[in-house]
Amino acid sequence: MVSSDNVSMATRALGGPVQGNLSMQRCVLVQVQGPDPGHAHALGSGRAVVGKSPDCDICLADVTVSRRHFEIVSEGDRFLLRDLGSTNGTLLDGAEVKEAFLRPGMLIQAGEVALRFQTAFDSVQVTPSTRESFGGLLGRSLRMREIFSLLERVAPTDNTVLLQGQTGTGKGEAARAIHDNSKYSRGPLVVVDCGAVARTLIESELFGHVRGAFTGANANRKGALEICRGGTLFIDELDDLPLELQPKLLRALEEREFQRLGSGQTVRFEARVVAASKKDLWQEVQENRFRQDLYFRISVVTIKLPSLRERREDIGLLVDTFSAGRCPPFQQWSPEAQARWLDHAWPGNVRELRNAVERALALGGPEQMGPPGVGEVSATLERGAGLLPEYQLPYKEAKERLLDEFEREYLRRLLARAPGGVAGAARKAGIDRKHLYKLLEKHGLGRTEVKKKRG
Repeated sequence: MVSSDNVSMATRALGGPVQGNLSMQRCVLVQVQGPDPGHAHALGSGRAVVGKSPDCDICLADVTVSRRHFEIVSEGDRFLLRDLGSTNGTLLDGAEVKEAFLRPGMLIQAGEVALRFQTAFDSVQVTPSTRESFGGLLGRSLRMREIFSLLERVAPTDNTVLLQGQTGTGKGEAARAIHDNSKYSRGPLVVVDCGAVARTLIESELFGHVRGAFTGANANRKGALEICRGGTLFIDELDDLPLELQPKLLRALEEREFQRLGSGQTVRFEARVVAASKKDLWQEVQENRFRQDLYFRISVVTIKLPSLRERREDIGLLVDTFSAGRCPPFQQWSPEAQARWLDHAWPGNVRELRNAVERALALGGPEQMGPPGVGEVSATLERGAGLLPEYQLPYKEAKERLLDEFEREYLRRLLARAPGGVAGAARKAGIDRKHLYKLLEKHGLGRTEVKKKRG
């Protein structure tokens, strides 16, 4: 875990992640049976000895517990349970063990005392960085400088990092920055995009295969988990990983070993892991589309990258960076020109902004033009003719942008016509009010639009 004088944490109840942009996972032992049921014992880095001796880190005052019954050792972001020669043994989910790695939800039995190994999430408040960049990430907004501050502290550790955010928000740049500022920087950064690989090939892409493992496997092939040895494995679009493959990935991350497809030989996994998702993975867990145990394993540190709509004050800095002096600085543009760029929805986020700057430079200068396509799309929407796909983009990206723009336009019109504010809008749309709040936050709507309507 990360510790710093500039980092403070506000504790919350056990369960899912806190609502916020920066969160960190911690692990606890909760007594479910014994002298103090319900009491939670925090587990930090290092070694915690559990037993009835007052000298133990976690003291269980019960005659069936040995003086030094078992210990839990932190190994990076994993926790290893080891029996210390106890009289009554240590049971893990009903089976006696000498040592084993723990997963959230597992039940540990020491004599007649039972403890649940649980995961909790803490919202992290950090002192914003004074920098306006971290690796390829740029921003002078408070949100981005807070992210830079946390990345500065997390990058040198072994912690697994989960990056969440819409397409084009910079998750790939964040992963590269973490790698470049870590002790793994001398090793390779290996990227696996689960959304770009056919479902039938994703297992081979991750774990590799041996000749004859399946039709078309004409030679042995190393997978990403083997190639990234000594470096960083970046699993992009983790939400697209097939559900049936998630247990195999979980075992590899926990046991630090795996087997190639079609092979019985074990291969060591020695790399740092960074994952990214365009969807809220905890919501995917709640809807049974993603495994909870894998989520807890991946989300040791969770960072949500904001959409460009949520940090419009960074648009000028980004435009100046992407134009590289080929046009006047953004602050020297006319108010009308600045407004055209600041008011655009930017459904493709920073990636769309970069492309828009390049196109505008080729056609006469961004200060003389609005973002390409803005006027045409807006006019079409007002006529009610529908949304316009960007046919020049790859299929997946064009589809995501179109759906994102549809969501935003639907919400704007819903709030404009539905009585009763957000509650009334939720009833009219036939969706849960909490879900509607999340959609409004995602698209930078909600309070502003409701106030406009009420006014």
